[in-house]
Amino acid sequence: MAREYPEYPMVGVAAIVVRGDQVLLVQRGREPAKGLWGVPGGVLDLGERVVDGVRREVREECGIEIEVDGLLGVFEPMQRDDAGRLRYHYVVLDYLARYVSGELRAADDADDARWVTLDALEGLPMPVETRAMILKGVAQATGNRASVLADPAEASTPPG
Repeated sequence: MAREYPEYPMVGVAAIVVRGDQVLLVQRGREPAKGLWGVPGGVLDLGERVVDGVRREVREECGIEIEVDGLLGVFEPMQRDDAGRLRYHYVVLDYLARYVSGELRAADDADDARWVTLDALEGLPMPVETRAMILKGVAQATGNRASVLADPAEASTPPG
């Protein structure tokens, strides 16, 4: 099925990967979010289990292995064209994950990949919903749930 102007919503998976006081980010290399920063992820393959898809996407985009801890949130990014037609519609399952091994490198549809501290998030262009999901993931990973600042359910930018 085509990602652009699909007949049905596409199922996406993504990972908020935490390593110490840093989180893994990728810079999108293709539309609809080209140039923006976000978390590694993409569309689930037919017949693929969700957690396997999360691991695969992180491996393909970043070259590292992760351990998936659990579902962090679900949101539905949708984007309409100038005529009002639905150009993109995803249902994205965001999982909290931890770094296990591997050398970080940008690959697949990621133009760049970096470990960044929460302080560095403010300087990177990314959807507010992505930033909120990252904060939620870091808060959960560190046990500080008060750090959640926004509702990621209103996301507007689909995964890579």
